[in-house]
Amino acid sequence: MKFAPIVLFTYNRPRHTRQTIEALLKNAEAVNSNLIVFSDGPKRAEDEAKVAEIRKYLRTIRGFKSVCIIERERNFGLAANIISGVTKVVNEYGKVIVLEDDLVTSPWFLRYMNEGLDRFETNDRVISIHGYCYPVSGLPKAFFLKGADCWGWATWKQKWALFEEDGRKLLGELKRKQLLDRFDFYGGYPFSRMLRDQIKGKNQSWAVRWYASALVHDKLTLYPGKTLVRHIGADSGTHCKGGGMEVFESEVSQEPVDLDGLEVAENQEALRRISQFLRRVTHEPFHRWFLRGLRRVIAG
Repeated sequence: MKFAPIVLFTYNRPRHTRQTIEALLKNAEAVNSNLIVFSDGPKRAEDEAKVAEIRKYLRTIRGFKSVCIIERERNFGLAANIISGVTKVVNEYGKVIVLEDDLVTSPWFLRYMNEGLDRFETNDRVISIHGYCYPVSGLPKAFFLKGADCWGWATWKQKWALFEEDGRKLLGELKRKQLLDRFDFYGGYPFSRMLRDQIKGKNQSWAVRWYASALVHDKLTLYPGKTLVRHIGADSGTHCKGGGMEVFESEVSQEPVDLDGLEVAENQEALRRISQFLRRVTHEPFHRWFLRGLRRVIAG
C-alpha cells in the first residue's frame, strides 16, 4: 500500500493540535505517512503568540515518515487555507487525507482511510472517504452516502477536480436537478440556506460547497458505521464558540473497519436513520442551540 499524505490545517489552538497529533501517532501507519501542516497566519495581534506557539510545537513533531510545515505569512482564513492547501498537495501526490486541528482520530483511522483510497480510486462513483459518522445506532459496518463531508476525509486528484468554488453555480445545479430536498437531508438540516448565505458572503464555507459539488455530480462518500473521528473544538475556534456541538459526540471506535462486500451505492437505510437523527435533534426547543453550533463549524 502506498500511503497517502496527511494534510493538517492549524491556526491558534496548541492544546487541540497536540491532541490531534498524539492521536494520529497511535496509528500504526503514521510512521509510513508524510505529514504536511498548513499553519495559518494570525488574523489579529492577539493571535500572534498562539500561532507562534503552534509553530514551535510543530517543529518538534516526530514519528511520521516526514513532516513538512507551511507557515502562511498572512491569514488565509479556514476556507482559503483548506482549498489552496488540498489543491496543492493532491495535485502533487494524487491523493490526500485531510484533518483540521480539532479532530481526534481512532488508532484505525489511517488504515481505513488508506484502504478506502486504494479500493475505490478507480471507481468513478466514489468521490471521497470520510472518517466521522453520526452517533446513530443500527448502521452497517460501512456504507455510502451521496455527497461529501468535512470531519476527517480523503480524496483523489481527479475527484477533487470536481470541487466548484462558485456557490451560485452549485445552487443553480441543485435546483435544476431537483436536489435541494436531498441536499437538506429531507428536512434534517438547512444546508441550502447555508449555501445561500455563502453566496451572500455571510459565511465562507468550503464544506458546504464540497458537499454540493459531490451531490450535483451524483458522487458517493464512504462512511464507517462507527466513528473514527471525534470533534473536540466545540470549546473554541472561530466558528465554534457558544457550544451546540455536543450532540455529535461519541467515542472513537477501537476496532478496524471491514470494507469487504460493500455495495457501491447510497445506503437507503443509513440515509433514513441519519435524516431521522438530524430531524430529531433540530426540533424545538433544542434546535436553535444545535443549529447555531453546527452552522459555526460548517461555515469555515
